[in-house]
Amino acid sequence: MKTIAVIGAGTMGSGIAQACAAAGLTVRLYDQDHTLALKALQAIRQQMDIQVSKGKINSNTADEVIKAISVARTIDETPADLVIEAVAENLAIKQSVFASLERINAPDTPLTSNTSSLSVTAIASTLKHPERFAGLHFFNPAPVMKLVEIVYSPGTAENTLTVLQQFCRTINKHPVTVQDSPGFIVNRVARPFYLESLRLLEEGIADARSIDTLLRTTGFRMGPFELMDLIGLDVNLAVSQSLYTAFDNTPRFRPSTTQERKVDAGELGRKTGKGFYEYEK
Repeated sequence: MKTIAVIGAGTMGSGIAQACAAAGLTVRLYDQDHTLALKALQAIRQQMDIQVSKGKINSNTADEVIKAISVARTIDETPADLVIEAVAENLAIKQSVFASLERINAPDTPLTSNTSSLSVTAIASTLKHPERFAGLHFFNPAPVMKLVEIVYSPGTAENTLTVLQQFCRTINKHPVTVQDSPGFIVNRVARPFYLESLRLLEEGIADARSIDTLLRTTGFRMGPFELMDLIGLDVNLAVSQSLYTAFDNTPRFRPSTTQERKVDAGELGRKTGKGFYEYEK
């Protein structure tokens, strides 16, 4: 496995592309918005420069990472040994993307989705070869976070899982295989971390900064509001809504109206410059 296609050049797509290139793989990065893909490559270059300035890598290594990533103008330019989709969390959009990817790739090429909230089984339902499809859920920031959830549906072949486990180890990640279910493992376990913190805020018990500070003192690397801003409030909300629906509107998964209002206002966190905190552009 030498060539990886990453479809979608947002925060997760660009991070996955960087992680693959840093492991010595060739990456074809595509986004329907070509300008966004070019900006993603520029952002990866900036990340490499930061690592060079900190002495973590040398300039030659940084150059090799950038050279390993090419930006495709059309999706037809992205046949690869493995495909990772990281487009918007919309079932119809993903199914349309995979229809194109199935057309241009060999029948045995693994096709994967970085979805964090949609059913892998539902995405695969329109494929001609669902046996080579699985979820490949990275966490933000993808170049740093080691965990990857490999999510299988009833139709996923065992060989596909073996190939994906080997791929994850190649790019220095720790794969965990999980059956398709709402929220998979991490997002389901993490809901109380976010939702209870939001309820504390809404009930006026403490402000966001105090809650974040207190939770960091217990050992968390980031507080819930800092983490929601990093992930994106829209992405985090979509997971809560998905779990709430999947578990028959059980109260413990009820989405926060405060978070919903922020998303409606376009305050999505770091990527928009404002979420629960404000950030310089």
